[in-house]
Amino acid sequence: MGRFDGKVALVTGGARGQGRSHAVRLAAEGADVVVVDVVTQFDSVQYAMSTPDDLAETEKLVREHGRGFLGVQGDVRDEEQVAGAVRQAEERFGGVDLVCANAGILPSTGPHAQRIEAWHDTIATNLSGVFYTLRAVTPGMVERGRGGAVVITGSTSSFRGVAYKTEMLNPGHMAYGAAKSGVLSLMRNYAMALGKHGIRVNTVVPAGVDTPMISNEFFTKDLQADAPPGWMANVMEHGPVQPGDISDAVLFLLSDQARYVTGTALPVDMGTLLI
Repeated sequence: MGRFDGKVALVTGGARGQGRSHAVRLAAEGADVVVVDVVTQFDSVQYAMSTPDDLAETEKLVREHGRGFLGVQGDVRDEEQVAGAVRQAEERFGGVDLVCANAGILPSTGPHAQRIEAWHDTIATNLSGVFYTLRAVTPGMVERGRGGAVVITGSTSSFRGVAYKTEMLNPGHMAYGAAKSGVLSLMRNYAMALGKHGIRVNTVVPAGVDTPMISNEFFTKDLQADAPPGWMANVMEHGPVQPGDISDAVLFLLSDQARYVTGTALPVDMGTLLI
């Protein structure tokens, strides 16, 4: 018996990185999985974003666990595309029980980050995309009356500034922190409104995670090379964690083991927020 037998999980930004890890781990514990990912490149983002091949690989890994899979190429910046993806999920599987609102970008480097489009793309993806996802999926969860759980991907940037030099006061970098702060408010309000329906809403708060978002030549060259001591410090004196380390926390929050946990932000940050 898996923790999620008979459940259907919706994961945004699941073609690779943390989202893929969550999707595969949910499938391994019994869930059918719907992944929504834009699988294209934004002009505001310098590093390579996900591709259709990435989405296909996620499907392969999910199906290896014998679970159903629906992959939707959709842009969470677009409310109608998100609503359409949720409709497809409900038509295919009869409903959604678990949600990982995970899609996100980090356009903090290069000339791309200096464009005002970097602000708009980041707010639209990392904040509005979360709202569109919850707005589309939670009415059906309420109507079906079987409860459910939502986990939003936050960041230590939800709680602290990270611009250690004026060049980092660019539209992309500022938008990332603003959006990750905003999702905390979304989480709290949805948790308050949906608690009586047995739907829990929480946020996981990672520090650095070893995914292409930060494990790329641009992030290393432009942000870390001349960073001051302690910029990404944590009390465990550890580098970026693996996506699976975040999945451990996400699956806990989605599971009945956390049945009385709602409206909280769970740091998986090695003590970053203590410094």
